Parts: sequence; structure tokens; C-alpha cells
Amino acid sequence: MKNFKKQLNLSRFSFIPEIIIVVLVFKLSTGSLYGQDPLRFADQVAEIKDRQIDSKNPLIIFTGSSSIRMWTDLEDRFPQYHLLNNGFGGSHFSDLIHYADELILRFNPTQVFIYEGDNDLAAGKSAAEIKRDTRKIVEIIHMTNKDCEVVLISPKPSLARWHLKEKYQELNKALREYADGKPAVKFADVWTPMLAPDGNVKNDLFIDDGLHMNQKGYDIWYEVLKPYLR
Repeated sequence: MKNFKKQLNLSRFSFIPEIIIVVLVFKLSTGSLYGQDPLRFADQVAEIKDRQIDSKNPLIIFTGSSSIRMWTDLEDRFPQYHLLNNGFGGSHFSDLIHYADELILRFNPTQVFIYEGDNDLAAGKSAAEIKRDTRKIVEIIHMTNKDCEVVLISPKPSLARWHLKEKYQELNKALREYADGKPAVKFADVWTPMLAPDGNVKNDLFIDDGLHMNQKGYDIWYEVLKPYLR
């Protein structure tokens, strides 16, 4: 943290909470570090940021890439909970880090469900790189609220990206191992129930692009994630 302050010439501002400095550092670094511009999601994030919420009730946030954003009946499936769908399509873990304040921290949630890693793998990132970013976003959340439970949704299998099967399995193993033993971090496996008995991905769970899910796919997600909601 001292190095972060020194690099940004913020050391003289000792009154700045560390969490603000951490988020600022990641905002400045994520675009150049990964060769992508998180500002490409500025319009989507602005719409989410402008939402008005009832801050009196405990809030659960679902965020991450398009598999979350396209879950249009998410809130209807869990009517007994106060949910927000803060998904933004095409995103990577590094984008979620960049927009952590806008999509997560400002809402002070009691639980955060995260679906990222799918696009990271397709872009050529390694399991080790993605696990590192997973750790960063969890640390940012827990610096604001150490009791907020983070549920990591495993990257799903799909027809379009089945050629990356082994990389997905490696990442899911890494995310499961990371969550094990951490009381405020859970791993939700949607990979396994989306496979047929022969070990291949079920071919009736997707829309025409072979990547995004239809209602049957979200039915599986609902059954997997239901026990995790508090």
C-alpha cells in the first residue's frame, strides 16, 4: 500500500482511505495492463450507477459478464431477496476491478455473486492470471466489508468455446482451491451440471451463438445457485 501511494504521489494525502487508493490504482492500471480499455463499458456502467435502491434492506448483487447481464428474469426467480443484476456484457475480471466502486462497493451488499473468467480465457489469459484478478476483487470487496460473502460462479461450458475445455477445467480447479477454507468466499459449480453423461456439454442449453444460454441453461443455474443465497 505504501508503494501504491508513492507511485501515485498520494503519500502526502494520508487521510485518503486505503480502499479508495486501491480502487484508484486498479482503475489506472487495468486498461494498460491487459491491452483493453475498460471505458468501453462506460455506458452500461452509467445506467447501473444511476439506479435508485432501497438501502434499508440487505442487498445481494449479481455481477460479471453477459451470462449475468442476459439473465433477464433473475430478480423474478428469487422474489424473496433484494437483488440487483449489475452484469455488463463482454467484461473480464480486470473490468470488474476497474468498476468495483460503481458496480459493487457503493451498494454495500451483504452478498456478491460474480461470473467472470469466461471472456478472460477466450482472450488468452492463463488460469494463474485470472486467479490473481479474482483475489484482487475479493480483497477490494472485503476491505469495504469483511463480512460480505463473495460467491464465485464457475466459468460455464459452452458449444462455442468447447475447444478451450481443458483451460476452463484448470481455471475452475484454481477458483475452487482459492475459495476453499475462506469463510467469506464460496465457489458455485455450474460447469458440472451443464455436462451430459458422456462428459460433453449439453447442446440444448444455448441460443444460436452457442455461447449464451437459453431458459434451460438458466434453469440449471437457478438450481445450483439457490442454496447459496442468504
